[in-house]
Amino acid sequence: MAHVITGTTAGSTSKRDSRPLPLGVRHTVPGVPEVPDAVNVSVYAPGLPGVDVYYEAAPGSWSMAPLTDTVLGIHHARVYGLRHGCRYGFWPRGRELSAEPGSFQLLLDPYGRGIEQADGPDGSPVYFSVYTGRDFDWGNVRRPHIPWRDTVIYEAHVRGQTMLHPGIPEELRGTYAGMGHPAMVQYLLELGITAVELLPVHFHADEAHLQELGLANYWGYNTLGFFAPQDTYATRASREAGAQAVQDELKGMVKSLHAAGIEVLLDVVYNHTAEGKSDQPALSWRGLGDETYYRHGPDGAYEDTTGCGNSLDFSEPRVIQLALDSLRYWVQEYQVDGFRFDLAPTLCRDADGRFNPRHPFLVAVAADAVLQDVKLIAEPWDVGPDGWQTGRFPQGWADWNDHFRDIVRDFWLRGQADAAAGREGGSLARLAGALAGSAELFAGSGRTPLASINFITAHDGFTLADLTMFERKHNEANGEENRDGTGENRSYNHGVEGPTEDGRVGAARALTARNLMATLTMSLGVPMLTAGDEIGRTQRGNNNAYCQDSELSWLHWDLDDDARRMLSTTRELLRLRREYLASQPYRFPADRRHSFLLWFDPDGKPMTPEQWSDPGNRLVQVLVGSGDGSLNGLIVLNGGLSDVEIRLPDAAAVRSADYANEFTSVPGASSGYELVFSTAEGMEEHRGLLRTAGDTATAPANSISLYRA
Repeated sequence: MAHVITGTTAGSTSKRDSRPLPLGVRHTVPGVPEVPDAVNVSVYAPGLPGVDVYYEAAPGSWSMAPLTDTVLGIHHARVYGLRHGCRYGFWPRGRELSAEPGSFQLLLDPYGRGIEQADGPDGSPVYFSVYTGRDFDWGNVRRPHIPWRDTVIYEAHVRGQTMLHPGIPEELRGTYAGMGHPAMVQYLLELGITAVELLPVHFHADEAHLQELGLANYWGYNTLGFFAPQDTYATRASREAGAQAVQDELKGMVKSLHAAGIEVLLDVVYNHTAEGKSDQPALSWRGLGDETYYRHGPDGAYEDTTGCGNSLDFSEPRVIQLALDSLRYWVQEYQVDGFRFDLAPTLCRDADGRFNPRHPFLVAVAADAVLQDVKLIAEPWDVGPDGWQTGRFPQGWADWNDHFRDIVRDFWLRGQADAAAGREGGSLARLAGALAGSAELFAGSGRTPLASINFITAHDGFTLADLTMFERKHNEANGEENRDGTGENRSYNHGVEGPTEDGRVGAARALTARNLMATLTMSLGVPMLTAGDEIGRTQRGNNNAYCQDSELSWLHWDLDDDARRMLSTTRELLRLRREYLASQPYRFPADRRHSFLLWFDPDGKPMTPEQWSDPGNRLVQVLVGSGDGSLNGLIVLNGGLSDVEIRLPDAAAVRSADYANEFTSVPGASSGYELVFSTAEGMEEHRGLLRTAGDTATAPANSISLYRA
């Protein structure tokens, strides 16, 4: 059996020898003298009267030490022989061991900074916490601190982004090192990306039903360790070297991206854990203090606002502390630049289960000196009561704007389908509101257009190309008989479901994809692209590829002519965004003292209320003004099925009555326009031609054109 280490064999243990905080395993603890070969071990286990720690002092040789002191549910002690690289776990004192430690699941340390996996006797996975702690050499590389106004987010998966890239050495593909490889960094720079938002890199576990199907949780939204990186995203060499090497590889990726001026944002899942439903085995929190860590109803059953079997209880101070400590750790130790919070309302529900925009978690984040300095992004919905909270997060946060997503899809996809069928298309007024920063969502709470994370696609749902190719989900590969995934995609297949050799259909799909990308990049707010949309990536109609760690989800880099054109278009649009929206409005309402948008009809006159409410009107001209009162450019958007002859507006002649006395004129406004971009075919010959205000021009059907003023 295990060799027991007690106070009589390793020196005295008392409250003066160890401290309850900080939690986890630490060699250095404030107020406690350092002792060679000794560490402070502390775990919050309010559900247990006593806790022992088991650790692998030498390969295959496990030792045990009791955590002898307890205060407010925290068990702690000085432990000898638990060195860097040691695997360890906790066990309730007095509960009999059914086998040798290392062959069954000990309880993981909620603060463990490394996790390793092994096969148990029956082939099921067994997880171990790993003690790590070596410093990393960041050199002179620092966080880039990109302003929100200049931010362009690229949502990517470490493995899928690099798995098939020919410019990355084979042994680095699918890894942190591959993501930080010069070939990938250069690609992101040339595309115009300023921040990579990585799908979860916290250590996660695969759900039992996926294991039975021979599938894996590819996306990683099933966290098993809030401080430990996912080791399967590291190179074989790092995995073989151990948890510390895995950490160093991830830090090396961050360092490489930072050196190029690219920020790293992490998608984090603090709303539930991999322990799943109550009939699943205890892996950590459930065994340490189920009643405290998780939210329960009056009948004792889990209250699940995540759809994943359990919800962490953020009305408990120690749960809030767990999330805060984790966030600070990733900022301070990994130098990450921000976080996207999965199902964020669950983190802001009070003891009665209601969302509170002044929840203690939100207050604590706002007051934290470390977290004040990073980007905070909410996925502002969950599946609980009143789960939709877009626009209700506090100042300092940005929200994934699902209104923007739905409105843009309605206009360019369903609206186009309706128009083709002789029905009225999507609302131009709603689209204009989305283009202008979604004031109806954010202005009332004192937030700005920069609180809106604009997106048309994300990891969850159709890709941009699939939005133009499929009207029905095709998730058969997920093993759930196509029952999973949403059935409401607001997509338009342009008359044919799936791939086709019909050139006219293909051209129409490509035009729609360009319109969607142009709308995203030319809207006020912060754009988020989904990795691969810029090269026409398809998942063959699968809108819930969370379990597809395969070529279905990975990016393919053997680009055909259509993919190369989409890539070139995206690069150009992001370049034009930097030119025209560098001074985008940062307050509601916009006015000429800062930056502004002015709206004109096809005749170059200010839009009237009747025109905004006309469901048949699908054309508008938008003047983009800069902070010094001069004019930057003109966006002409035609969502109709026919070309329209327009008259270019005269910005210098804008009357105060047309814009509620906000403008008497536009100082410095130019009377000339030059076409610099169009999503339509055949417009190249018009580029560079100078036109004056009042001249006529063509707005091609289903297109967006951009003029320099």
